[in-house]
Amino acid sequence: MSATTETNRVAVIGTGRMGGAMAVRLRGAGFDVTAYNRSREKAEAVAARSGAAVAATAREAAASADVVLVSLAGDAAVTAAYGGDDGLAAGLRPGSVVLETSTIAPETVAFLRSMADGQGADLLDAPVSGSVSFAEEGRLTVMAGGSGEALERARPVLDALASRVFHMGAGGTGAAMKLAVNCVLHALNQGLSEALVLAERAGVLRESAYEVFAESAVAAPFVQYKREAFLHPDGAPAAFTVGLAAKDLDLILDLADRVGAPMGQAAANLNIARAAAEADMVDRDLSAIAVFLREWANRTE
Repeated sequence: MSATTETNRVAVIGTGRMGGAMAVRLRGAGFDVTAYNRSREKAEAVAARSGAAVAATAREAAASADVVLVSLAGDAAVTAAYGGDDGLAAGLRPGSVVLETSTIAPETVAFLRSMADGQGADLLDAPVSGSVSFAEEGRLTVMAGGSGEALERARPVLDALASRVFHMGAGGTGAAMKLAVNCVLHALNQGLSEALVLAERAGVLRESAYEVFAESAVAAPFVQYKREAFLHPDGAPAAFTVGLAAKDLDLILDLADRVGAPMGQAAANLNIARAAAEADMVDRDLSAIAVFLREWANRTE
């Protein structure tokens, strides 16, 4: 996929693992990319890998772009990036499109959209599903909420990143769908962690148990790409932390309360994620839930 003249200039706000991977992918697809990160060294690392430009502020990055892609850790970080004299909202140009890919609450999306509207820009809540490797290969799944016309304007950027782009409906539906997807993901992580520890304590080798999971009816893509993290947890990079899992589950349960959806499993998963975070695992990969359960079982013997 190569860039088109209408959407050739892209700003990427937030160049952590996922945002950085998307920036590099877009640069390789022929887009002019300007990167901004609050910790400038992360943006400079992306620039060194891809040839992207680096902006001093979110406003400067947004002002250079036809499409502004945001990838940040949560609602507070996102809101902070949009606001203020140097925030990205102040730099938006009429007709530009913001792709808000962060996992945030639908209510936050509505607030951000009002800021974009004030600048004559369009905002799509367009969170993504898939690992960093999926971003690098252009195989993400996008769940977009907002204007269909704005989605078409941003389509070249999304097509460079994703194998599937779903238009979920009005603003906020993309964010809600991402929370629904992550509800399943965290249930998989919890179930896999529990089952792995169960098999181990019953005398099955960890590698043998995981091999069966990976070849059985439960062999979701998550099970496949988290194999090394579960088998070798001490060396696992934090692709998605326990702390972020707890944040997601909080958002899921807040949405469930608002819409009246029963979420007993998500509530139980949140309790475990919080307990693991309090046990000094907050910055470890979410597969460390299995480590937490292993240690818990050892303490109760």
